[in-house]
Amino acid sequence: MCYNNYIYYHCKWRCITTPTITSAVLLALGLCGMLGSITWILRRGNKNRLTHLFLFCQSSIVLWLISELLILFSYTKQQYWISYTIGNIGISCFGPLWLWLSQEYTYNGQKKMKLLWLLPLITISSICIVFTNPMHHLYYTDFIDHRFTYGPLFYVYQIIYYICIIAGITIICLKHTRNSVQITKQSILLILSAAIPLGINTLSLTGIFTSKATLTPLFFGLSSLLIIIALGRYGLLNINNIAIRDTINNINSGVIIFDNSGTITYKNKYADTLPFLNGTTSFESFLSAVSEVSGSPAPADFTSLELKCDKEYYSLKQTYCDNQNGNKVASVVTISNVTEYHELAAAEKKLSLEQERTRIAQEMHDSAGHTFTMISSLARLLKFEADKETPDTSKMVENIQEIDGLSRSGVTQLRCTINNLRDDEFMTSVTKAVQTVITAVRGIETELCVQGEEDERYSFCIREMYDNCRETVTNSLRYSEASRIDIILKFLDERIEMYILDNGKGCENISEHNGLRGIRERTEKLGGTVKFSSIKGEGFNTIIKIPLKGVQI
Repeated sequence: MCYNNYIYYHCKWRCITTPTITSAVLLALGLCGMLGSITWILRRGNKNRLTHLFLFCQSSIVLWLISELLILFSYTKQQYWISYTIGNIGISCFGPLWLWLSQEYTYNGQKKMKLLWLLPLITISSICIVFTNPMHHLYYTDFIDHRFTYGPLFYVYQIIYYICIIAGITIICLKHTRNSVQITKQSILLILSAAIPLGINTLSLTGIFTSKATLTPLFFGLSSLLIIIALGRYGLLNINNIAIRDTINNINSGVIIFDNSGTITYKNKYADTLPFLNGTTSFESFLSAVSEVSGSPAPADFTSLELKCDKEYYSLKQTYCDNQNGNKVASVVTISNVTEYHELAAAEKKLSLEQERTRIAQEMHDSAGHTFTMISSLARLLKFEADKETPDTSKMVENIQEIDGLSRSGVTQLRCTINNLRDDEFMTSVTKAVQTVITAVRGIETELCVQGEEDERYSFCIREMYDNCRETVTNSLRYSEASRIDIILKFLDERIEMYILDNGKGCENISEHNGLRGIRERTEKLGGTVKFSSIKGEGFNTIIKIPLKGVQI
């Protein structure tokens, strides 16, 4: 018995032909390619549903290739049956899994087909039909060794598998067509990896293409090569690429990518909604649309543009993408709606005007209003004294002098206020601010002496130095009866100093009321010091020193 078995298998081995060996080699190559892509997925793929579905699809093809390899070296009916059963399990899994994979790849994170839950039922029912075939003979009508006849259910399920594969390919193509963008390279490779073996297998089953060697595995090997390229070079199954694609597609800014020929290779959803970009298919038509809206020609090498369409404002920015050799391969234009910023700018301008009006009103009330009130009171006192039978001429002269001082100081304050309203440029430096006060003075000789060089370190105290100088000069005009005021500004490394000296009548005792108290408070708030000094008949002196300690530029 053992000798007879040896003779049987020895004869079988000698009957192995060249086509059989060729088929075995091709199957082995296809199997190695598929196992290589599976290994790549396990090492590089992300742990998400898309990766798992792709892994299952590859595994189902591996099962089919293993069964084809086993069939070549099967000799008994039982061996053939096991080999074909393994192959049918792989085939029954691949079609539904491919359709599911296409849905997940195309509509990642979006609403998917409601009938996806039916796909596992197709696979389960097919496997059950195959395993129970000896009882009903509807899948294989006859099965004797390697000679068998296909039953009606075989053709039914083959049609279902083909529908699933074709539907998956169609879904990927329609998704890109619907979004008006070119199909991506990874999508092309993914489609070809399923379409090529499908086409070859169809030609073989229909008898259009015949070969002594089984060539379908060779094309599955080609499919595995395409898949590895899609995985390695184009980032298929890379969650970062998927996340970036979906993020860019859903942001509230337009993104358009142009290749070197000026053709649009990508346009996200927001860019599709922009009215002035309707019908643009190239960089040239894009520039024409932008030029028409803006009213002036848009340069091809622009870096930033702003245009108004209807009541909306848009900001356009162009950047370039370079390859490893430094050559430009694409340009990216981003389009943002900046209408809100224009509205905020207009609102801020309106608010600034209101604040300026309020400031001027307050300043007029505090300075000019007080001055005019004092002049009115002195005028009434002067009239009261003049109505007397024996008026006190000395007191009247004193009131007249007081009115004269108040009038001149009021005019000076009014000029400073008007200058501040007309032009804020003097607030860019301490020197300009002090010069503005001097320019407003009339009737008294004034002179400014600047020592040292002013730079940005001193800009923190421009407003305070302006207010202090104005208040001091106003007091001199009002009370000192001075004919000359000298102002000295010293810009030192550690501090800024201001000396205001007049040649007025001076005083014996200095009382700090609102004006002088305000000068001291403003200066001490900045960490500085103020010194007031006066000798009767020798004028009034104000010395202000503010340190630069802690000032950062």
